[in-house]
Amino acid sequence: MSSRTIQVSAFDLVVFGGTGDLAARKLLPAMFQRDRAGQLPDAGRIIGVSRRPLGDEGYLDFVRTSLRDHVKAADLEPEALARFLARIHFLPVDVTGETGWAELAALLASGADHVRAFYFAVSPDLFAPISQRIKQFGLVTPKSRVVVEKPLGKDGESAREVNAAVACVFEESQVFRIDHYLGKETVQNLMALRFANRMFEPLWNSTHIDHIQITVAEDIGVGERGGYYDTSGAVRDMVQNHILQLLCLTAMEPPDAFEADSVRDEKLKVLKALKCINDRNAEHCTVRGQYRSGSVNGQPTPGYLLDISKEESDTETFVAIRAEIANWRWAGVPFFLRTGKRLGGRTSEIVVNFRPISHSIFDHTAGRISQNRLVIRLQPDEGMTLEVMIKDPGPGGMRLRSIPLDMSFAETFGVSNPDAYERLLMDVIRGNQTLFMRHDEVAAAWRWVDPILAAWSNTAQRVHHYAAGTWGPSASVALIERDGRTWLEDSE
Repeated sequence: MSSRTIQVSAFDLVVFGGTGDLAARKLLPAMFQRDRAGQLPDAGRIIGVSRRPLGDEGYLDFVRTSLRDHVKAADLEPEALARFLARIHFLPVDVTGETGWAELAALLASGADHVRAFYFAVSPDLFAPISQRIKQFGLVTPKSRVVVEKPLGKDGESAREVNAAVACVFEESQVFRIDHYLGKETVQNLMALRFANRMFEPLWNSTHIDHIQITVAEDIGVGERGGYYDTSGAVRDMVQNHILQLLCLTAMEPPDAFEADSVRDEKLKVLKALKCINDRNAEHCTVRGQYRSGSVNGQPTPGYLLDISKEESDTETFVAIRAEIANWRWAGVPFFLRTGKRLGGRTSEIVVNFRPISHSIFDHTAGRISQNRLVIRLQPDEGMTLEVMIKDPGPGGMRLRSIPLDMSFAETFGVSNPDAYERLLMDVIRGNQTLFMRHDEVAAAWRWVDPILAAWSNTAQRVHHYAAGTWGPSASVALIERDGRTWLEDSE
């Protein structure tokens, strides 16, 4: 089965930070793949903007290198590459000054009827001056959109300032706050699983579900992001956005339609219903960790302090949280959230653990009856596994065992899933905001996160150390085992 590719409208994608890491690793490769698939019209243009005085040829060299480093060699057919490079333009622009803006305005004027997408692949402290210059030079049209990357502030107040600066120039319907996790195929399949299958929705509540785990684990360290990360930490970097978005999609009520505001209204209700974690209960409900030297994938790995070239730091590279949602559907069901660097593997998954059966008709010789479990894998092998009990084949009586009904999307559909940025960039050009965050979602997420950060500061909650290559500090095991549950890898 193949999907039908529909071209988007003529567009100009202006990438501020066009020579940066995000452009090189994600944006340029994603647009190349969409062009290769036939989704970009002939009139589609990509305009790289940077302070670096590269010139057109210098920027084309940068694009070629980016594609060579981040696209499979087999996909770089000469004809497709030539067609993509013909779309590329470059302008050196001082985003906080006047230089280059008139030239950008003139280039965009030649496509006055195009969808005009401004991508802010820069530090959030540049969002305001860039927005002001865009307004000053009259670059906003009814078909304009702006894409802003995380982090959207360091707390609720700074997030409000960032959103206000952008809102001075763009209408809310033009603002696309991107979270690439929402572009993953499996995340969207979570909604299909819940709302397109009658068998799951009646079970999706506290009567039948015991608890839910959401894990976003990385085996890499902070890399070149050490300076940023040490002022941020795992909660700001991952929980406030990625993990809370996954929580919302897992827990939300059915929207009345698969439309942007309908979906985002239901996600907002989940965020508002999260029970507060503050000075009174933070030590009981949260665990902070920081990796030390260890071994990852059989290779000796330095600790966090060496990675950031500091003698001491209190920044968490791991966090585990026991969260609860105070509403009718989820009352009494704990949500265990965790994320970290230098863990025992690279994996992102949602684990739905169903309650034990009410009564067993089998005697002890049949063996232990395990709880049913639905595992939704976001990476690295996108797919779903439903664990069910069956009779072990063969004579000799009734012996039960748990088996996985496993579906890998790559194997089932015979194709690898596109990168999340491919889908999200096309949605920006189409003007579809369903997979993007609304300003009140961002504010509600910070209202839950801010008291956790304040509690850590007020109570001086310590950071527990863990060896690189493990699954976090032992305190995170104690966090979930106090409830009589275990993390997925510990129960296997």
